[in-house]
Amino acid sequence: MLSRRTRILLAVLVVASLTFVILDLRGGQGPLTGIRNVAANALGGLERVGATVFSPLTGASSWWSDMRDQATKIDSLQTENDRLQSELEILTNDRARANALDGLLRVSSVGQYRFVPAEVIAVGPSQDFSWTITIDAGRNDGIEADMTVINGQGLVGRVLKTTASTATVVLIVDATSAVGGRIAGTEEIGIVSGSGRQDSLEFQLLDPMAEVRVGDALVTFGSKGGRPFAPGLPIGEVTEVSGAPGQLTRVATVRPFADVSQLSVVGVVTKPPRVDPRDSVLPTKGGLDTTSAPAPLGGAGNGPAADAEQSDSPTTETAATPAPSGSGNG
Repeated sequence: MLSRRTRILLAVLVVASLTFVILDLRGGQGPLTGIRNVAANALGGLERVGATVFSPLTGASSWWSDMRDQATKIDSLQTENDRLQSELEILTNDRARANALDGLLRVSSVGQYRFVPAEVIAVGPSQDFSWTITIDAGRNDGIEADMTVINGQGLVGRVLKTTASTATVVLIVDATSAVGGRIAGTEEIGIVSGSGRQDSLEFQLLDPMAEVRVGDALVTFGSKGGRPFAPGLPIGEVTEVSGAPGQLTRVATVRPFADVSQLSVVGVVTKPPRVDPRDSVLPTKGGLDTTSAPAPLGGAGNGPAADAEQSDSPTTETAATPAPSGSGNG
């Protein structure tokens, strides 16, 4: 049991509590108002201090959440950017191949060359040759050794050897390469030799007294049966002439029209034109009509009857569909 003193103390505290409650309920400026205001101000100050002290800790969670959201957005944007870059590269490559094939078709359209289109799949030396490429068409597509290889700018080289599905091509810039050339307009002939450099050929006239000037364009005068070189194909343009007329060492430097460092789509001439196109295929000096529509792929002329009655329009032979036996590819 509680002692008498304890009971008296509890009674006093209860009475005092009831008195303070009654006074507070009545309002006004009672004795508790000042105490309550002082307590409120003290607690408000403590709240402000606590908010200042602990705000970095309470904001850390929100900051970390924002950082994770930003990192996720950055990763998403990077993935989207990579996808768009890949699509752009594919589109650029497709456009380049389309332009290369379009140029090839225009050369064929003007010069009346029958060819098999192919794509370059490898570049590198082969056997004793330094400048060679490998294309994705071979014997199964009607391609044989010593066939002429061209692109939209003109002569590229000749077929060295074939497999069932590929062929190795020696480029005209190879140091071992030589092709008969003719100066457009003057009809002077000579030998165009590779220099081993991608941007330079050498031209030596058979007649040391013949005139050759900077800016003259050269075309092939052709081989017997169109092999290894078909006639009328653009070779290059004279950029420099060394030696005086009459000197046996007189040589002209020629810049090839075909950029062998940027080959993509090429054509293998399986049948030369019936008539030498002369200078009509030249890409400069008004020789090539670049506004004419290209010949359609897979046109008529792939069979024996078409060979017997060949029209004036050139044809192509799709690499994926080899020409039938006896179609006149020789």
